Amino acid sequence: MLRNAVRLLLRWVCRWLFRVKVEGDLSAFNHPRVLIVANHESFLDGLLLGLFLPIKPVFVVHSWVAENPVFRFLLRLVDYLAVNPMQPMAMKTILRLVESGRPVVIFPEGRITLTGSLMKIYDGTAFIAAKTGAAVVAVRLDGPARSYFSRLTGNYPRQLFPAIRISIQPATYIAMPTLPSAKMRRKQAGEMLRGVMQNMLFQSQPRQTLWQALRETMLIYGASRKVIEDVRQRPVSYRMLFKLSMAMARVLSKNTEPGERVGVLMPNLAPTVAVFFGLSAAGRVAAMLNYTAGREGIASACTAASVRSIITSRVFLEKANLTEVVAGLTHIQWRYVEDIKASLSLMDKLWIVAATYFPQQLLAKGEPEEAAVVLFTSGSEGKPKGVVLSHRALLSNIAQIRAVVDMQPTDKLFNALPMFHSFGLTGGTLLPILTGMSVFLYPTPLHYRIIPEVIYDKSCTILFGTSTFLGNYAKFAHPYDFYRLRYVVAGAEKVSDAVRDVWFEKFGIRILEGYGATETAPVLAVNTPMAYKKSTVGQLLPGIASRIVPVPGIAQGGMLYVQGPNMMSGYLRVERPDVLEPPQSDLGVGWYETGDIVERDDQGFIHILGRVKRFAKVAGEMVSLEVVESIANTASATKLHAATTQVDAQRGEAIVLFTTDAALTRELLQQAAKSAGQAEISVPRKIKYVDALPLLGTGKIDYVTLKQMGATL
Repeated sequence: MLRNAVRLLLRWVCRWLFRVKVEGDLSAFNHPRVLIVANHESFLDGLLLGLFLPIKPVFVVHSWVAENPVFRFLLRLVDYLAVNPMQPMAMKTILRLVESGRPVVIFPEGRITLTGSLMKIYDGTAFIAAKTGAAVVAVRLDGPARSYFSRLTGNYPRQLFPAIRISIQPATYIAMPTLPSAKMRRKQAGEMLRGVMQNMLFQSQPRQTLWQALRETMLIYGASRKVIEDVRQRPVSYRMLFKLSMAMARVLSKNTEPGERVGVLMPNLAPTVAVFFGLSAAGRVAAMLNYTAGREGIASACTAASVRSIITSRVFLEKANLTEVVAGLTHIQWRYVEDIKASLSLMDKLWIVAATYFPQQLLAKGEPEEAAVVLFTSGSEGKPKGVVLSHRALLSNIAQIRAVVDMQPTDKLFNALPMFHSFGLTGGTLLPILTGMSVFLYPTPLHYRIIPEVIYDKSCTILFGTSTFLGNYAKFAHPYDFYRLRYVVAGAEKVSDAVRDVWFEKFGIRILEGYGATETAPVLAVNTPMAYKKSTVGQLLPGIASRIVPVPGIAQGGMLYVQGPNMMSGYLRVERPDVLEPPQSDLGVGWYETGDIVERDDQGFIHILGRVKRFAKVAGEMVSLEVVESIANTASATKLHAATTQVDAQRGEAIVLFTTDAALTRELLQQAAKSAGQAEISVPRKIKYVDALPLLGTGKIDYVTLKQMGATL
């Protein structure tokens, strides 16, 4: 009786102090055997689960915890089993407890997180679940890490009584792997449990729009926290960013309609971020225009997305030599950020102040499924299209990345990738801002000598880039310029072995290669410190369904199809403006055909073998152009190479290799192919030397231009 009375009192006190909210699938506990796994954020976790779970489980605790006087007193309120993991009988004791039918709670990390993210997952918990056939119920604790009961150090936000959410996920099962040894089965089961925990972090994200996510982040990490720096050397706090966004929302809502697509032609600067969030707050859609695409490319994008007005900067147009380019777009209404401050009336200023402090009352709440941004495909293999991404897609992809990569509020991300590119927008800009990190925005990734100095001077800890850019940074950087970097993440193109090796040898840094597409907001897979395999692009992110379908004529691998919450809403095409084409493929509506030929190994790592459009049919045989480029990279590792095709009357198609190595010969390529075990047919007969390969503004090789160059040879 006394124990129940104390429990009820503590439950009422905790609910009042921490505003505890329990949500999710309560029916998940209705199984004969239940193993509850939870993330471990603070010393409060066991108490919260004991008070608020709708069942009375047995807690598995370390023996030293049970010996502590304070914890021993609190443990009297629940049923617990004290074990010493070092003792051989500990596992059997827990197994018998689960088999008895009592619900059991275990923290698979074994310790309170020191990073705010998932730490190492111990295999023992997963092996117990597989051995007993118990239903695994993952429970997410969100909030205790921000209390003074956590063990986080450094510049982490602390609150006396933070709001706490307990999210209960549907039950799942971990089947015992069919592997030859117990050690291998145990390890594989542990990997499966790690996936369950990562999926729990992703699935428990709140449903909201971008401006709501920005406001929530500001409330968590503090309005005065500096979040953005750029080349103007004026740090921007969350409060300033939110206020600037409200000003943009007020101005941009004039002469535009709700849901209208408004063009954004601006570089990587803090005002660009404010424009993006301002459009979100006003219920408009940001159409991020590629300022390297030329007048025709910009005009086509505006036609596809029905853009009637564009916001830009006069200073930017002059410095980027775009004045003449935009002068021909006479049908567009141009707005300049330099004019915004002068255009604000007294009523506008009062509205901005009110919206900064009471946004829920003044702003359109919107729905997560509504469009948030239109990005345009690079056109590396065809005519550019508008890709419509919703608030849900962008925020889902951020949550997916956070679930697998340990990124902390103490990190500082360097982003020189343009925001009109999905990698630069989602990964380089929104991810740090909406997770409490700070970001340094640099206007161009092409300043190869300057960027390493900036990274060194600003003590950046995370760098996103492409293989081409990372290779050039390494060429000019001092070995100490990157001493603070924790993560270097590469995407958008395949990382060459030469780039990977020079980063490891010169800086001691392992590049984490990822993979994605604009249509998937963009990240699909990424290598992480806990799940890394060389020459792969990592494992698929949580929440992404996939299928690999064989392709006729291609013996190895198959076409990758994906489906998930980070998927685009659809395409906008120049030929049919305002007609949204939802993603669909041979597998049905909602499935996106990536165009990539891949293999997936037993551990779930994705190997990219090439793109379907990047295969040549030579004398009736399919030849991967990426294999051709790989042979060239082996023969000449320090230079750049790209392969394309041209029509051949006798053989159907012929392969043309463009290279920046004037000394590269077919004999050298034949030797490299032989040493790599590649067929003779993969060695190109035509080799063309060029001073530099044509690149898109995103850093990818411009294969459309190369195709045109090859056709004229």
